[in-house]
Amino acid sequence: MVVGVLALQGDFREHLSMVQSLGVEAHPVKLPEEIQGLDGLIIPGGESTTMGKLLVDFGLDAAIIDRFNKGKLAIYGTCAGMIMLARDIEDYGAQPRLGLLDVSVRRNAFGRQKESREEDLTVQGLDGLFHAVFIRAPIVVRVGADVQILASVEQGPVFVQQGKLLASSFHPELGSDTRVHEYFLRVVAHSSIQEV
Repeated sequence: MVVGVLALQGDFREHLSMVQSLGVEAHPVKLPEEIQGLDGLIIPGGESTTMGKLLVDFGLDAAIIDRFNKGKLAIYGTCAGMIMLARDIEDYGAQPRLGLLDVSVRRNAFGRQKESREEDLTVQGLDGLFHAVFIRAPIVVRVGADVQILASVEQGPVFVQQGKLLASSFHPELGSDTRVHEYFLRVVAHSSIQEV
């Protein structure tokens, strides 16, 4: 199993470190050719407008969509990564994105940086609470028929799955709890088995 972490900007180093700590080969991804050979891809938090522009400028958007559509890639987006995966972005319809996940999201749904917060979440598929860190986080405002809600807060869903796609509003890489990354790696492994 090989996992890439999009390394254009944002907190990609923390994701790389967490995946590697779980004994899985992980590489930073900056160029379209680096998508080939990956079984999983993590799109980290960061600034979604900048990230979307860089995805297009480097041709990474087309490479990611192509590999995903061929059934060869599971993807997990955190915070800005959730926005990049979303089909629709409320009030930002022209923002570049991958549009693979059948959800609509609202950017900065919890407010500005000073309104960032932490909360213990009940997450479907995980035993016990997960301590989640929200930083200028989006919220899901619409889910498609094939989208499963894994965790919610009062404002709405914050962790969703659609087949090989996972997206969370929070940053699991900023703590020491590896269970969300382990969940994603199980999705990657299951996807790889199905393709054999």
